[in-house]
Amino acid sequence: MMVRPIRGAALAAAMAGAVAACSAPGGGSGGGGSADSVVIGVASEPDTLSPLLGYGKDGNSKIFDGLLARDTDLKLRPALAKALPEVADGGRTYTYTLRDGVEFSDGEPLTSADVVFTYRTILDPKTNNTSRSELDAIKEVRADGDDKVVFTLKYPYAPFAGRTVLPIVPEHVAGEQDPNTGSFNTEPIGTGPYVLTGWSKGEKLTFKANARYWGGEPEVGKLTMAVVEDDDVRATRLRSGDLDGAVLPPNLAATFKNDSARTTYAAKSYDFRTVSLPTGNEVTGDPAIRRALDAAVDRQAMVEQILDGAGRPAYGPLPVDDPWYAKGIERSRNLDEARRILDEAGWKPTADGIRAKDGRRAAFSLLYPSGDKVRQDHALAYASDAKKAGIEVKAESATWEVIEPRMGDDAVLAGFGSTGDPDFGLYTLLHSSLAGNGFNNMARYDDPAVDQALDTGRRSQDTATRKAAYDTLQRALVKNPGYTFLTHIDHVYVLADRWDGLTTQLEPHEHGFASGPWWNVEDWQPKK
Repeated sequence: MMVRPIRGAALAAAMAGAVAACSAPGGGSGGGGSADSVVIGVASEPDTLSPLLGYGKDGNSKIFDGLLARDTDLKLRPALAKALPEVADGGRTYTYTLRDGVEFSDGEPLTSADVVFTYRTILDPKTNNTSRSELDAIKEVRADGDDKVVFTLKYPYAPFAGRTVLPIVPEHVAGEQDPNTGSFNTEPIGTGPYVLTGWSKGEKLTFKANARYWGGEPEVGKLTMAVVEDDDVRATRLRSGDLDGAVLPPNLAATFKNDSARTTYAAKSYDFRTVSLPTGNEVTGDPAIRRALDAAVDRQAMVEQILDGAGRPAYGPLPVDDPWYAKGIERSRNLDEARRILDEAGWKPTADGIRAKDGRRAAFSLLYPSGDKVRQDHALAYASDAKKAGIEVKAESATWEVIEPRMGDDAVLAGFGSTGDPDFGLYTLLHSSLAGNGFNNMARYDDPAVDQALDTGRRSQDTATRKAAYDTLQRALVKNPGYTFLTHIDHVYVLADRWDGLTTQLEPHEHGFASGPWWNVEDWQPKK
């Protein structure tokens, strides 16, 4: 999912929270608090809770619902729609019939006008939604009475139904506000299983069960997302019972291995760590530098030493076990090849071991978000590998406020990855038309063969044609990398063992608020 990364709260707030916040909501060291209240520790919080600006666009929001949703196995199922869409006109028309009797949490009924308003507002260029290109196929969306919505597409778009997990907002509230600045961004109203009751920025978000929820009022009556940026503090609060569950890096999750009161969940994901290499930078813009870095990096060592085995090497944006993955692009570290590439391109070793060309040193900065230990470790390992080839990478910790203005010139240790269809993540990562568009195409990558493959994959309905296009794309990335792909990481969670119904899904990059074992918290039942 190629949206703006959610920002972490300040470390000071996290440390203060370790002492003062939440008033021991877990109820003791054994995690034995009330089964109808759950407190989850997450590393970051969203900038907005409005789907009009991108929140919850891939589903699983607790405040909102889409026309469709995904089950445990990521298969599409009806949500606000009664059934899967009726598809006609060779894949250019999708018709949804709304479920009867659905109400927003304020008691107003859901109608087709709300669906039309949601999509039209997101598609409006005046709305600050950097994910708009994901809905590029839509030509028109219209209401057919109060209970039917018809989408007309510009071209057949094979995975379109997967885009309709996008949350629906109430026109009678959001339609009265500026979508970019209105109070709806922090005071949302939806049809989902939970209602937001409070948001203390940098500390926590609290939710209560929605008594009007069309799926039945959840057994878990209160849900709190405690924002704790620092991994160690999050683990400490979980151990003390201040949290019922938390997302943790693998090494910290391992410390709960023998804890009989808690269960560890590891979810496979499409979430990859990569280094963006801006084409406008005098060093990273040289294809030889990019190819040499790709050859120099030791991906397997990162999986073993940084992720404690909870992940896989990343040879491109798709994981090796994905059905769309291009077989045969796996590659081990090859320092001799890295040095050969640099030699042939005129990057020669100097006295201090760092290469230079035309008086310019092979050196650049690599930014990573402060407080993210996993990204920090990736950045330092990457710098160490690069130095062996004669490239100096200066790893630098910074907040996103500092990183964002520098993304066009400096490398960033980034994280991306979307589930559902290869178009969902690859187009916004790589298409030249989105170069520098927020966090889309952060590297300003521009390769005509890749653009053509992306357009073919997006516009074709034939599976074999799409498979060939994405195969071509992945092989082109090996020859002309705009990023150094490092690892696909597993998401690891630890929760008090007090509920039945917990499962994990195959997860996207964005996790914490939606993904995780709490993706279906509305279905949990207290253990008898």
